[in-house]
Amino acid sequence: MKYLLTLALLALVGVAAVTPDAKVPRYAHILVVMEENKDYGQIVGSADAPTITALGRTYGYATNFFAESHPSEPNYVALVGGSTYGIRDDDAYYCKPRVARPDCSNADKPNYPDHTIYGPSLATQLEAAGLSWKNYNESIPKPGSTDIQTGTYAVKHTGFMNFASVQNDPHRAQKIVGFDRFAADLRSGNVPNFSLVIPNLCDEMHGMGESDTPDDCNFRHLDKLIWRGDQNVKAIVAQIQASPIWKAPGNVAIVVTFDEDDHYSKAGCCGSDPNDPANLGGGHIATIVVTNHGPRGVVDATPYDHYSLLRTIEDAFGIHDHLARAGAPGVVPMVALFAK
Repeated sequence: MKYLLTLALLALVGVAAVTPDAKVPRYAHILVVMEENKDYGQIVGSADAPTITALGRTYGYATNFFAESHPSEPNYVALVGGSTYGIRDDDAYYCKPRVARPDCSNADKPNYPDHTIYGPSLATQLEAAGLSWKNYNESIPKPGSTDIQTGTYAVKHTGFMNFASVQNDPHRAQKIVGFDRFAADLRSGNVPNFSLVIPNLCDEMHGMGESDTPDDCNFRHLDKLIWRGDQNVKAIVAQIQASPIWKAPGNVAIVVTFDEDDHYSKAGCCGSDPNDPANLGGGHIATIVVTNHGPRGVVDATPYDHYSLLRTIEDAFGIHDHLARAGAPGVVPMVALFAK
């Protein structure tokens, strides 16, 4: 009987050891580059996006990756918070209670939530685990800026700035910084464990439409806009791969993903809910994973979304108390793309 009990215990240990989360190896650095508003088919295999296509084929890409919602902002929040927190617009005004802020941009939308989130995020998880993070934003007017939009910088595309724990942190300016700091950190090798890298409106394929907007930033010239964004990805990946962190023994991953598709599709998966207007699916988007020591030539057809990516990041840093929908049934880590 004792022998049988021992075998049973060993079997249980074996089952625990091979769960999908346990298969994600530890990573020293993960850098997520977020692009904007393009369908999977507009990117993968497109002549306008040769860099992303080639990186995906060389390293690995997820062929069934989906966004959570429309428009942009809830997807950034989902990536770093595990939920859209009911946000289903792009106002990005980080409203306090309306009695204190009657100028809140959602004042005419009583069924819409405020944009300041009083809950945990990947930032608070990482800090609790003794790990570091930064949000690098191209063209940010100053570190820690809460400007709604200045030039080609838009705070709605930061994700972390939605959280009160970041807004109220007197040290946030050290973590919400520009691409000048990104370049310096890469050169020195002083890169945080997690980096969220957000190009500006011209370089992330979002585009603008003002009268003086150059053609390769104008959303009316889609081919040129995608090409510009793709070349920007090329430059970012080259910078990272030239950094000391890339040649170090520790595992490093670069993830290039998108916030949502370009046609307001409601396609979604993995924690999405078609009955939830803030989480009903944001379309089929391209996502590639480039690793320094990981797999090559991976084509992963597993259904994923930003919750899956968040869960993978948590696992890769040894955090297994998954945020909100990152722990929902059907949300699984991206093992094939991150495995050694």
